[in-house]
Amino acid sequence: MLFKNITFLVILLLVLTGCNEKSKNNVTNKTSKKIVKDSIAKDSLELKTPQEKFELTEDNAIDFFFNYSKTLKEDKVKITTSLGSFTVQLFSNVPYHKANFIYLTKKGYFNNTQFHRVVKNFIIQGGNSDDLATSKKRKEIGRYLLPPDTRKGHKHHRGIISMPSSEINNPHMLASPYEFFIVVTKPGSYHLDGEYTPFGKVIKGMEVVDKINSQKVGKGDWPSLNIYITNAEVIE
Repeated sequence: MLFKNITFLVILLLVLTGCNEKSKNNVTNKTSKKIVKDSIAKDSLELKTPQEKFELTEDNAIDFFFNYSKTLKEDKVKITTSLGSFTVQLFSNVPYHKANFIYLTKKGYFNNTQFHRVVKNFIIQGGNSDDLATSKKRKEIGRYLLPPDTRKGHKHHRGIISMPSSEINNPHMLASPYEFFIVVTKPGSYHLDGEYTPFGKVIKGMEVVDKINSQKVGKGDWPSLNIYITNAEVIE
């Protein structure tokens, strides 16, 4: 009888021990699953900081174009207008103005702007427009001016592309970065030397520049019929 009781107690002890181990395993599995779930939930709730929109200003423009110029390998821009196309090659020793022109071209700024000023046998001037889309693009890119760079040995020969100065409170003749002019005078307009910055020259399509210069103009030298830059692109 005593032997039966001892046997019963041993069996009961083994059963209870097995149940206890099973219970421990279940808690561990549940805890593990909960940790994984919490980790995924935390990751999914992480907020991504939006990138700040870059805008050029008087404070950052020079540093930006200095660094941007170091990355450039291209030096030619093809400008297609409503009267034909021409190509300009930019000078490497006027880095700020070259970088500015390529940057604006790649941003698509010049597309759908106009040659808004045509002075017979003198210049054609482009990069502006009476279209609200143009002023919107300027606002998005930023407000800044560029310092003149007139002592690099470039003169205002026929076919030279140069940058006009801003007319707003500008005693130092800082350049207006959104506009440009091309000299059509033969052999050149050398009275401009020392005041404006030549930064390239027309290497193809000068006949198109002359055609633009021959168009009829109205008050303020604005062409009677709009002359659009339909596309400007950097080329190899």
